[in-house]
Amino acid sequence: MTQQSSPSQKTGLRSYPRSFWTVITMEFFERGSYYGVMSVLSVYLVMSIPEGGLGFSKESVGVIKSTITPLLYFLPILAGGLADRFGYRRTLMMAFTLMSTGYFFTSISTAYGMVFLSLVLMAVGAGFFKPIISGTIASVTDEKTSSLGFGIYYWSINLGAFIFPLLLVPYLKSIGWSYIFIMAAVGTGSMLLLNIFVYREPARQQNTKPLGEVFKDIFLVLRDYRFLLMIFIYSGFWIMYFQMFDTVLWYLKDYVDMTPVNKAVNVYLGLFVSNPSWKFDTEHVTVISSGCIILLQLLVSNIVRNKPALPTMIAGIAMGTVGMAILSLSTAAWVFILGIVIFSIGEMTAHPKFYSYVGLIAPADKKALYQGYAFLYGVIGSGIGGILGASLYVHFVDKLHQPGVLWFIFSLIGVASIIGLLVYNRLVSGKSEAQG
Repeated sequence: MTQQSSPSQKTGLRSYPRSFWTVITMEFFERGSYYGVMSVLSVYLVMSIPEGGLGFSKESVGVIKSTITPLLYFLPILAGGLADRFGYRRTLMMAFTLMSTGYFFTSISTAYGMVFLSLVLMAVGAGFFKPIISGTIASVTDEKTSSLGFGIYYWSINLGAFIFPLLLVPYLKSIGWSYIFIMAAVGTGSMLLLNIFVYREPARQQNTKPLGEVFKDIFLVLRDYRFLLMIFIYSGFWIMYFQMFDTVLWYLKDYVDMTPVNKAVNVYLGLFVSNPSWKFDTEHVTVISSGCIILLQLLVSNIVRNKPALPTMIAGIAMGTVGMAILSLSTAAWVFILGIVIFSIGEMTAHPKFYSYVGLIAPADKKALYQGYAFLYGVIGSGIGGILGASLYVHFVDKLHQPGVLWFIFSLIGVASIIGLLVYNRLVSGKSEAQG
């Protein structure tokens, strides 16, 4: 692959070319817009019309989420190869146009079908956007700069997911819920200007593979039963994860009184400003998760750096399961916060090691292909999680008023994933290593 390298005399952050910082900026605004919307979307869609929402049923929202989120995880598998053929810049033009259009029409739509279609447009755009950024970074970095470059990329994702819901969403929500989607439309649409006037197509190896060959890769991966079995088992953890954007938000609105947290935060803010009136709301669940990753990811990664991949994944899932189980113990505000924090630590423990493990079990000449199809965990987890979560919430929480049972059930899914990976490690993974 031909790489666009910076002059050797440049070091540190200065060693990265303009294209790198351009896509980092794109990533920050795209992810900030996305997580800003997702931090409140499920609440907005089910909230009554007099309260400013759209009044959809939770089951119908579950269908929306089980459609758009799998698209976000499946499309990058195909989009990377297509972008290599048609150009990154053209693909970015299409992606930002679709995202901005989808967000804008969501802001002005009230009918279920129109909202659904608008969010699908957004998801298709986001799905095509994701591999372009990582592809550009890979093209403009080398062995010396790649590690830090992708670290900056990962931070830009979480920084956007932290700042937008923390600062912009509460203010815009106070004006009108539709302004949150307008913010996202502007945040992604403005990146078209960056793409037109600043972004430069990175030098890279051109993909001359026929489109039919791109789709044949699917069947190549699907024949690897070890890989697919591991993905399926691991997806159980992500069924739990995607509840953070649906059932956890509904539960917070319906059952959790955050007054103790509000008082504690306002006492702290009172050291700097007069009469603070900060309030914890649904968008701050995303802020907790992203904040934990920003503060603790380097520490957690350093602790598990030399640990075996699969056992570390199991340990991370176990922590996430404990975090979910904690929600079943009480509706108290600090119990809720503790559950989210522990779950987030579990996520940042398990997920980096997941990609490491995929690299270990992939054939030597197919590692990039397998890393692309590793996104199937999100397809399965979100596809099941949206509908399952909504259905269980309506039954156990809305009808039976037993939210603890809901979190206990999801914790059992986590336990099933742990047991599945333990058996996998003993019977499938261990057998393969012995043969190797």
